[in-house]
Amino acid sequence: MKKEYRIKKNEEIDLIFKQKRSVGNANLVIYYQVNSQKNFRFAISIGKKYGKAVQRNQAKRQIRSIIQQNKLLISQDINFVIVVKPPLRALDFQLKQQNLINLLIKAHIMKIEDKK
Repeated sequence: MKKEYRIKKNEEIDLIFKQKRSVGNANLVIYYQVNSQKNFRFAISIGKKYGKAVQRNQAKRQIRSIIQQNKLLISQDINFVIVVKPPLRALDFQLKQQNLINLLIKAHIMKIEDKK
């Protein structure tokens, strides 16, 4: 993802956490807030309890890939932080994708695709 889609500053991430607008399940939590910029921005938070660095980096790459594939369906006026929990490690890529997309839809960050 390009730099314009990333949230890097801790202050910005803390502001999103302080608003306490979130949705979650056993594997992921998404904190979000409305922004006034031209496109959405996101960050991924994953703790050391998830696993070693290789496993954490793989999970982050997979999440970024899912976001990249669906970026046209994501609302452009949202900042969000995805917090990854250790049980996500047991899931394969398809289930990770379903979990993340379901939460994005639940939070009204992603529009539901019309399949006819």
